[in-house]
Amino acid sequence: MFGFQAGWKENHATFMSELKNLQASGLTTLGQALRSSFDLLNLNRLISGIDNYGQGRNPFFLEPSILITITDGNKLTSTSGVQEELHLPLNSPLPGSELTKEPFRWDQRLFALVLRLPGLASAEPEQIGSVPTDESAITQMCEVTGGRSYCVRTQRMLNQCLESLVQKVQSGVVINFEKTGPDPLPIGEDGLMDSSRPSNSFAAQPWHSCHKLIYVRPNSKTGVPVGHWPIPESFWPDQNLPSLPPRTSHPIVRFSCIDCEPMVIDKLPFDKYELEPSPLTQYILERKSPHTCWQVFVTSSGKYNELGYPFGYLKASTTLTCVNLFVMPYNYPVLLPLLDDLFKVHKLKPNLKWRQAFDSYLKTLPPYYLLPLKKALRMMGAPNLISDNLDCGLSYSVISYLKKLSQQVVLVKTNKQKSFALRSAFPYSLV
Repeated sequence: MFGFQAGWKENHATFMSELKNLQASGLTTLGQALRSSFDLLNLNRLISGIDNYGQGRNPFFLEPSILITITDGNKLTSTSGVQEELHLPLNSPLPGSELTKEPFRWDQRLFALVLRLPGLASAEPEQIGSVPTDESAITQMCEVTGGRSYCVRTQRMLNQCLESLVQKVQSGVVINFEKTGPDPLPIGEDGLMDSSRPSNSFAAQPWHSCHKLIYVRPNSKTGVPVGHWPIPESFWPDQNLPSLPPRTSHPIVRFSCIDCEPMVIDKLPFDKYELEPSPLTQYILERKSPHTCWQVFVTSSGKYNELGYPFGYLKASTTLTCVNLFVMPYNYPVLLPLLDDLFKVHKLKPNLKWRQAFDSYLKTLPPYYLLPLKKALRMMGAPNLISDNLDCGLSYSVISYLKKLSQQVVLVKTNKQKSFALRSAFPYSLV
């Protein structure tokens, strides 16, 4: 397996020069090639800290990227013979790779152009329609990352795929949406719940589980995404934990189909992300209920509740054109009435009963929510409700390990840059 790297500092001419010097030889070690590609993409992440391990996942911290594989779709060969399935090496030389179970991240997607062009042009007229997925080994890997494969049989289909790929270059992250609890009651023709009709709660439906993108739009003024609240971790941070449990690349966000009232209050920030069209968005839009919402949870994110507390909700837009994920403070149904009373009833001078209720709420809050909540309260005019001595909830050994990883990655990156500079100076020498 051969590859090359042209970093952010190199121009297009350098990239093309490296590409022309590349020579194909050996066996089809596609799994290793993909693993190396993901490792190169992940090199800067521990330095920048955008994965925010143990501190919640911030959709607005992202480096969106797509990998495009061009292949003929034939069998994969190795020293041990022909392989029916595509496997990526589990072990990686990249420091910190053990913190995520998969080699890719939630803002990285794989697409494959599988060229099955015949030697002779077909005499039959070409059928116009969408390009189907391929049946080769790489298809499943593409779908796992949130991408897809294309089975290309004609020049027109190839052009169609290239246009589709351009549209796939979107700023966003992939999330697993999973239903929890019973299905909702069907909606009658009058727009009201119809309890007389069966809801098929026990029959699996496509909308029960969707693996889709949420779009993270850049700020119109700064050009970069801005947000306030994380998606919670699937564990409760504990200072006694010697190491962090590995996380899945894509968070599993569970939604409850119990209709709730969308909650917002003045000046409290929230984050809003549009969902990529899917069976889930189609189902929600067909219910035509833009004034209700479904709460979302991350299992094991809370200290006292297995399902965790709600951190936001899914809601159809008022025009019924899309579905949005609203990300709020953790356990917001308890917090928002407290803040409403603080400003409207107590006029920022809370009594003992209110303070006790607020302290009880803070105990349900994962420690990494304290800093964004303190920032939000400061914006609202209540800067002193939370102490300045904030605890992130991570043990000293974990904090030290994450700092050490950042230093190790800087060293790895420096060595790769030196290797690249040497290859550029002596492009035909063995390095």
